[in-house]
Amino acid sequence: MEKKNIDWGNLGFAYMPTEKRYVSNYKDGAWDDGCLTEDDKVVISECAGVLQYAQTVFEGMKAYTTEDGRTVVFRPDLNAKRLKDSAERLEMPAFPEDRFLDAIRQLVKANEAYVPPYGSGASLYIRPYIFGTNPVIGVKPADEYQFRAFTTPVGPYFKGGVKPLTIKVSDFDRAAPHGTGHIKAGLNYAMSLHAIVTAHEEGYDENMYLDSATRTYVEETGGANFLFITKDNTVVTPKSNTILPSITRRSLIYVAEHYLGLKVEERPVPFEEVKDMAECGLCGTAAVISPVGKIVDHGKEICMPSGMTQMGPITQKLYDTLTGIQMGRLEAPEGWIMEIK
Repeated sequence: MEKKNIDWGNLGFAYMPTEKRYVSNYKDGAWDDGCLTEDDKVVISECAGVLQYAQTVFEGMKAYTTEDGRTVVFRPDLNAKRLKDSAERLEMPAFPEDRFLDAIRQLVKANEAYVPPYGSGASLYIRPYIFGTNPVIGVKPADEYQFRAFTTPVGPYFKGGVKPLTIKVSDFDRAAPHGTGHIKAGLNYAMSLHAIVTAHEEGYDENMYLDSATRTYVEETGGANFLFITKDNTVVTPKSNTILPSITRRSLIYVAEHYLGLKVEERPVPFEEVKDMAECGLCGTAAVISPVGKIVDHGKEICMPSGMTQMGPITQKLYDTLTGIQMGRLEAPEGWIMEIK
């Protein structure tokens, strides 16, 4: 398919409408058949559940052009499962996982001309979401919902090369014990906005949130999981029931163990251990891994041995291997890649 005439090399991470989006409505206890539409406007009641009580959950994923010219989506089955889990936690009807995959396949195929070419560093971002649509004034779940998914081409996260981040230990809590930190709900991200704006105003790139119960264990940032490398090259990721189960993190853990032969530990990580780590990164859909060079705890600096100029050597290998799988340069584990035909 002929690609759109877009300056792929200068795309940022911003919304650019594409031609089609997928819509399905839930009413009287069932989802309708759903369809693709060109209409990018959502019309709902002023009293809709999503507006009154933040009843909305979402996902984020990407489609790529591989080295051999195929259009693929990376591990969408895990996005389907996580959206289901998120919806159920907020008393929303889950969109069936098989229909989710079919919707993504239809959507990407319809917008395939917007999938950036191989080698551009860009990709097609896919945003599926569900929200309550009918009027709700009492505090209760909505009765009617809409599932939508749209696409937008986005540029590479690291424009001009990798620059390790400086982050601060936040005084704010990201998630409450037994709360909603483990699901991808809009309300979690709304809570993080003041904290990230504050961090940026103070000259930091991101926040490190500690567990809200004891404030002694590393949790995550507002939009990414942490990944550490010890001085003996063990890959360590924090484990907690208030951390979002990042698909990128789970993929990197598999890559570390099965492709690179590294020891892997998923366990609670005391903040006290951070000063002894060799490398640190933030992992998520947008960048795969963003290297962290410095962590500041109320004026006390923890400088990673990997430095402030480039990724650490193990982090770089993890990044290169996972992006190699996504772009078709390396063979993927079974079931990781959904080809759009």
